[in-house]
Amino acid sequence: MAQPLFIYIHGFNSSPDSYKARFFVDWMTAAGKADQVIVPTLPHWPAAAIDLLEQLITANKDRTITLIGSSLGGYYSTWLAEKYGLRAVLINPAVRPYELLAAMLGEQGNYYRDETYELTPEHLQQLLAIECQRLQDPSRYLLLTQTGDETLDYREAVEKFRDSPMLVQQGGSHGFDQFESVIPAILAFAEGRVELPAVTDLTLRADKD
Repeated sequence: MAQPLFIYIHGFNSSPDSYKARFFVDWMTAAGKADQVIVPTLPHWPAAAIDLLEQLITANKDRTITLIGSSLGGYYSTWLAEKYGLRAVLINPAVRPYELLAAMLGEQGNYYRDETYELTPEHLQQLLAIECQRLQDPSRYLLLTQTGDETLDYREAVEKFRDSPMLVQQGGSHGFDQFESVIPAILAFAEGRVELPAVTDLTLRADKD
């Protein structure tokens, strides 16, 4: 039987070197499951990123694939999950990234790689082209979001995925604080189970530590 596969999809100007991506790979490696994770380096053009991800999905069509999308990666994951009928875990996902990025047109730099490029209206058009207005099966999504997200309004994701299982943690950040605490929930969801952490208030837990 083919091994399950997690495809981690990083966010805007990020890379496989991001904290969550590296932590998840290290976690899976320690569990003897390094061959069950792929973290591709995505091009900054949305259409090219989607093309690369579709190639990965098609090449592994004999495996049970779960997408893990962070921020802009959550937006990509939604479109891919709809097209291929996959499960997707969305971590502080972008819902309308074309609106957020419209105010950031111009030169951009990757946070982890020595790379600069021009963010253009064509980027926004490519994002609009993969927007999913409606979800065929909300149960295929697990939303993990924190109210302290300083980049995105978490309420947009809560509204869009209102019929999906979700964990809304008070406090936190866009990077998703204490990511390690939700990895068991991610693994359970990939198996068709919903097992969310009991702690939903990060500020409260920090006060107790």
